[in-house]
Amino acid sequence: MASFIYTNVSTRNPELQLDSSVNINIDSFSSLAVIGPNGSGKSRLIDAVANNVALNEGRVELQVDGRKLFSPQIGYISFRDINRLTDSPDSYYQKRWNATENEDCPIVADILGQTRVEANMDLIRSLNIEHILPKHIIQISSGELRKLLIVRCLLKCPKAIIIDNPYIGLDAESRVIVNDLLYSIISSQKIPIVLVLCNVKDIPSWTDRVVMMKDLMCLGTPTGSDFLADQNLQDSLFRNITTDDVLLPADISLGSTDYKNAIEMNKINIRYYNHAILKDVDWVVAKGETWALLGENGCGKSTLLSLVSGDNPQSYANDITLFDRKRGTGESIWDIKKHIGYLTPDMHTYYRENISCLDVVATGFKDTVGLFLKPSPEERSKAMEWMKTFHADHLAEKSFLKISYGEQRLILLCRVFVKTPDLLILDEPLHGLDQEKKQLVKCTIEKYCEQLKPTLIYVTHYQNEIPSVVKNRKTLIKNRD
Repeated sequence: MASFIYTNVSTRNPELQLDSSVNINIDSFSSLAVIGPNGSGKSRLIDAVANNVALNEGRVELQVDGRKLFSPQIGYISFRDINRLTDSPDSYYQKRWNATENEDCPIVADILGQTRVEANMDLIRSLNIEHILPKHIIQISSGELRKLLIVRCLLKCPKAIIIDNPYIGLDAESRVIVNDLLYSIISSQKIPIVLVLCNVKDIPSWTDRVVMMKDLMCLGTPTGSDFLADQNLQDSLFRNITTDDVLLPADISLGSTDYKNAIEMNKINIRYYNHAILKDVDWVVAKGETWALLGENGCGKSTLLSLVSGDNPQSYANDITLFDRKRGTGESIWDIKKHIGYLTPDMHTYYRENISCLDVVATGFKDTVGLFLKPSPEERSKAMEWMKTFHADHLAEKSFLKISYGEQRLILLCRVFVKTPDLLILDEPLHGLDQEKKQLVKCTIEKYCEQLKPTLIYVTHYQNEIPSVVKNRKTLIKNRD
């Protein structure tokens, strides 16, 4: 059994400080869920517990059987940055699609260690990721990456485990598999687990205690069963959002692009190292149509979309027409991108620019990662309007790298919408958002589509996250050859 202690804490870095009133003392738990809105202080609390924050004073401890654990004994799984796994500072988003540049990226089996892989194949098979062992790390999907990091942590035999949002980005089957694995770790291996969550529905039924965080304060530490049964407790953290709460910027309109079909794909085939990712895929997306692109982790959804955005060089070896213009007939990548608003989990992973959030949003006008041209006053004004729409204007002058993962996702969504694109491609846009922000973004998408009639492609592993405006569905089947 574990104990969780956080009392009278003052951090050396004031940007990592919680409210001085936060005092938590929880005894005898096997599983603990820390839950709250984006920016509520969850990561600050957990970073202190994991010994990642220097203190001026106070006491922060995670104990097991009465003994304080130190950093090497705590398995801390955070999905904030793939570079913590690849140790590759020169990685960039498009590199994933350039096979000739991936040779310097580590192989999954080498990251885990061949000896450990052989000794733990039952664990690897239980998560259905044995097929990724020979792949370069940069080539696996975000869902496969999350399961890999869980395995990597377990192979180090920690005394306790902290996991930041373990279920997001996973398909339905994988969520069940991971949930069952975590429960077996608690019940069979007697390793306590702390889950950091931003959605009530992600709290497992076997959770012992809940730490409720909001506005850098702790609102209480009820039992898991009490919290899940008390709607008032849940409502104290998250309010309900409807389309009536959404205020789009004034005087917005789509571009003047005249086209019949936004996308035409004919017999698309993508292979990496003799493995077919996509095989004979046909797809036509007409102007103004709204689509959900579905399929399990690793089925090729992100690969398919990378062909549309022009980030994948194999797009020029396939029969693709965008906005009624055949790919490879003289258009530049910037001609392609200026009509598209595009966001994926991979883009978030590799967006590491240490600039203000307002400037990040303004880069959406130029489709660049980083601010190479100073935005005009009009562009800055429009960027701020979209930040207000997504309730993120209070982040305008903060460094993008110093806000929470969920807050970063909101900023990148503002960046997508700022140029009011004809084609919206949103690959897991609600990834990492708390349930209130999920509703806000979903309602904003619905209102945007109802008002401007753009073309929409929406990717998710959650059926309830699909906006009501989506009328068509395309499901990719994973190639297991």
